[in-house]
Amino acid sequence: MVRIKRIYDEPAAQDGVRVLVDRLWPRGVSKDGAHLDRWEKELAPSDELRHWFGHDPEKWQDFRARYRQELQGQGALLKELAGVCAHSTVTLLYAAKDEEHNNAVVLKELLEDSSIG
Repeated sequence: MVRIKRIYDEPAAQDGVRVLVDRLWPRGVSKDGAHLDRWEKELAPSDELRHWFGHDPEKWQDFRARYRQELQGQGALLKELAGVCAHSTVTLLYAAKDEEHNNAVVLKELLEDSSIG
């Protein structure tokens, strides 16, 4: 099972394996307070894509396509994480304020796609 959650929300037992999927460390969050199991910077959008998108909902569909294309270069890491998802609850953590238009949403869709694992 794959969940998504803002890193600023309280950690919970039902989060399972907590994975930060942002390239930059979130402001105001201590390393201890994050309760992370993994930080997968390589699964975050490139700086160029992140800056271009700027969390503009008008660019969402293009962002999704471009981000998925970037993730094709991370096949081994995606397979590994999909394997973890097959046996445990995994919560993808992100810092964005927009809960509907962020990279964790796209990554969750991709990890739930049966063709990865």
